[in-house]
Amino acid sequence: MQNQPQEKSVRTLRVGEQIRHILSEVLARGDVHDETLNSHMVSVTEVRMSPDLRHATVFVKPLLGKDEEAVLKALRTNTAYLQREVATRVKMRYAAKLKFISDESFDEGSHIDALLRRPEVARDLENDAND
Repeated sequence: MQNQPQEKSVRTLRVGEQIRHILSEVLARGDVHDETLNSHMVSVTEVRMSPDLRHATVFVKPLLGKDEEAVLKALRTNTAYLQREVATRVKMRYAAKLKFISDESFDEGSHIDALLRRPEVARDLENDAND
């Protein structure tokens, strides 16, 4: 049985999680010699690998979401160093190219939470529960 294109293989998920742990550790220890990265706590929330494992999309969020653009710029500036760190710790045929982007899932979750707390939505939800 062949995987559908949208299904993720166990290997891509495992490698993505390995890379997420490595990047989290490197950033937490302050190994990157960058003032912006050393002055901000950065969460690596997810790493999505391409099917050939050559590209990794790294979703990040600075603590409290502050200075997000500066943190992304610093990560992108230090991509070569971070790629080398990942390549030395993950045994793969090719070193994955890292692409850093902001994780918007927290913002989306907050927006949905705010919508659900609106009085008219709460009223509708109560009516559905009473029916």
